[in-house]
Amino acid sequence: MVSACKDGKPMLRQGDTGDWVGTFEGHKGAVWGVALNSDASRVATGAADFTAKLWDAATGEVLRGFQHKHIVKAVDFSPDTSLLLTGSNEKVLRVFDLAQADAEPQLFTGHTSGIKKVMFLPGAQQVVSCGDDKTLRIWDLRTGQATRTVELPAAPMDVEVSADGQTLTVTHGQSVSFRNINSLDEFKCYSAPTQLFSASLHPSQSVFVCGGDDFQMYKYDFETGAEIEATKGHFGPVHIVRFSPDGELYASGSEDGTLRLWQTTMGKTYGLWKCVEATMEPKAELTAA
Repeated sequence: MVSACKDGKPMLRQGDTGDWVGTFEGHKGAVWGVALNSDASRVATGAADFTAKLWDAATGEVLRGFQHKHIVKAVDFSPDTSLLLTGSNEKVLRVFDLAQADAEPQLFTGHTSGIKKVMFLPGAQQVVSCGDDKTLRIWDLRTGQATRTVELPAAPMDVEVSADGQTLTVTHGQSVSFRNINSLDEFKCYSAPTQLFSASLHPSQSVFVCGGDDFQMYKYDFETGAEIEATKGHFGPVHIVRFSPDGELYASGSEDGTLRLWQTTMGKTYGLWKCVEATMEPKAELTAA
């Protein structure tokens, strides 16, 4: 996994243990967005220094820089790593062809405020974005036009594509909504007791987790919306949460300067969690500063 940092030095860590692998040095401002490609050979970052950067994940070398006119808040790779998508406070999405160093990026305009999140959708022919203009938008790469736009009651803070590629998990206000990826129709929406910044749906779609302004991590039943647990651990607002691909753990990043790994099913032997006796309380989290 890759973590963004306020000091401009994103870090690469082992996903199951949180162990530090390396630090990428080159940005001159806070790093807002990070992405790791499918085979973990490349890292992309977006930062407050008005640039996005492409890195070699093994060596930490900067391979390319991409100048913008404002803070770059989000980055994502296409599934085959041929394209890099960025979203910035310019209100513009850019798609860079990584095989053509001198080619101008494709521009997507329509947002009326800064962009918070951008992602390629399954099939790589569409991208999704959300911004401070309280909209969620789907864009067609072939035309550069927004094909679907949904206005939300509050600015969306985070968007995630489900493991099966059928559902968008959207965090806005104190709510987590689940939407059909093709129509953007909402089919579930649940509320939490705090302003939320991020949510993640388990690969099995049995539970989802979320975090926000009150420093706590929440876990809910996906079908019913019933709260399963609310866990303290961070000492600042929680800005990002994500399940691991196998669903065995989820990671959270906070304003307190730490990453934490949480075990989805407490008591299983996994990563740093070693269940020696059934009666022992397993270690349920790891602080990775």
